[in-house]
Amino acid sequence: MITISLSPPKVGRNFSTVSFASTLYLCPILDLLLVEVPEQWRAELRLGLQEALVNAAKHGNNLDPSKIVIVRFFLADDHYWWAISDEGSGFAPPYHHHTEPTHLLPPEESESGRGLCILHKIFDQVHWNASGTELRLGKKNQRFRLPLVS
Repeated sequence: MITISLSPPKVGRNFSTVSFASTLYLCPILDLLLVEVPEQWRAELRLGLQEALVNAAKHGNNLDPSKIVIVRFFLADDHYWWAISDEGSGFAPPYHHHTEPTHLLPPEESESGRGLCILHKIFDQVHWNASGTELRLGKKNQRFRLPLVS
């Protein structure tokens, strides 16, 4: 089941909330989360959001259908924001400024770290809360840069 909450028109802020039971069937959810995004950015952001939602449902909630993933979408000025929360035990992201996250993982886990690289390549802002159960992604609407994925 998917639950959608939209901001009331009189509030003056553009935000919405989507929540869903842990699943990897994400097509309708991604479609909802990208409605406000310009067409030329949708493929790139869809890839990044899909990676983040898979991580929340699979690694955070262990695909437990009794646990939900909540996504809050904000549009502020020329910045798009997504806050993705799960009900898992948390995630401690590796520290990296200019290193690839897969280099910090043991060889048997480096395949999983690829998603972190994708997030950092696509989004301008990638931040987890202190408990590692919420990921905040930000993307500035850059009208003059070509998308990474088209």
